[in-house]
Amino acid sequence: MSGTNKLPAVGAELICVSIGEHLYAIDIMQVREIRGWTVSTPLPHAPPHVLGMINLRGSILPVIDLGSLLGIGQTAAVASSVVMVAQIGENQVGLLVDAVCDILMVTENMLQEPPNVGDRVRDFVAGVMTTDQGIVTLLSLTHVMPESLANAA
Repeated sequence: MSGTNKLPAVGAELICVSIGEHLYAIDIMQVREIRGWTVSTPLPHAPPHVLGMINLRGSILPVIDLGSLLGIGQTAAVASSVVMVAQIGENQVGLLVDAVCDILMVTENMLQEPPNVGDRVRDFVAGVMTTDQGIVTLLSLTHVMPESLANAA
């Protein structure tokens, strides 16, 4: 496991989300709220995965297409899409996903190391687990959305 990834402790809760056919988990302690999709205002010259910005109770929040950022394709922003407001370091960002699927509680030996296919994968993936729905990838938001990128967005 990458030395910078810290796995959630036994008993911690993870939010399971879907992007297309893929399932991902995020530590619930990083999620501040879950909102329905609202159209965002584009940011000129922003990277393709930055959809734009929204007003969140007086604060400007960048909205990131998590599927695009992860390299699995753009997420179609439709009325049923969800924006998860996540805290990454000192920054809050909105992460566009298709749906929130479940809340999982971490149990003993639940998480496994990601396959050894390169350091880049291990930077983005903290662990993997199998559930009744299939393989769920635990994301490391610190690496998926580093503070420098959150500041630029």
